[in-house]
Amino acid sequence: MAATVGNPFEYVLKRLSWALSGGGRVADPLGRVHARHVPEVLPLTAADLKDALRRGVADFAAARDDVAFIAIFYPLAGLVLAAAFLRYDLLPMIFPLVSGFALLGPFAAVGLYEISRRREAGEDARWWHAASVLGAPGMGGILLMGLILVGLFLAWLGVAYQISLLAFADAPPVTFRSFLAQVFATGEGWAMAIIGVAVGFVFAAVTLAISAISFPMLLDRRVDVDVAIRTSLKVVARNPGIMALWGLIVAGSLALGALPALLGLIVVVPVLGHATWHLYRKAVA
Repeated sequence: MAATVGNPFEYVLKRLSWALSGGGRVADPLGRVHARHVPEVLPLTAADLKDALRRGVADFAAARDDVAFIAIFYPLAGLVLAAAFLRYDLLPMIFPLVSGFALLGPFAAVGLYEISRRREAGEDARWWHAASVLGAPGMGGILLMGLILVGLFLAWLGVAYQISLLAFADAPPVTFRSFLAQVFATGEGWAMAIIGVAVGFVFAAVTLAISAISFPMLLDRRVDVDVAIRTSLKVVARNPGIMALWGLIVAGSLALGALPALLGLIVVVPVLGHATWHLYRKAVA
């Protein structure tokens, strides 16, 4: 008997239930069988990172008009959110917002993974092919992973707001100059900055550990969300130094791409997205 999806609400509930369920090999709500085991992960070297980046640049160069069109929405979304925060006098939250927005990068790059996959397979790869991920067998898992990253992003903003109260509880800054003065000319401001960087590092490390491999894997294979996350964690555990270096490369590239006005991300995000696909292919057997 053919599997039925039912109404959208029922489908989402089934999908979440399936994604979080455990044990054996299970069928998803559309009747496809997904593997429940973590595949073998491979050792990585600095040369692998270099090659992944080289391939990422090559993918970007081959389809730069298409992927730039896709990537432009990422900095635009960041600028819109930043403008909204300025409008509501949340100036101390601009840096947490811009830096924390990188937590959503692995989810935003899903369409780029698909373009790299198609190029690797020798298939036509244009910008509209990025939308084909919507019909991928692992799309439910990709959306669930996206929700996890959104949750981390919102949690970071909540924590960052509480940290900002260390310096700005009594007198929130009304200008950028007064904001800088309160941060760098007061003990409370320095405490806020140091604690904020430390906590932000924890959020970034968690995001890297669970998502470095999981999104490309969900696109490429019929696996469960928890399998993808455990595989990503296993890759990090086997290659801690290399994955830490990868995290530094990603963070540094995004920081450079944020200047000026996030416009550099139109190039940085596609290159990192394509490189992430190639890193996944090197890391998972």
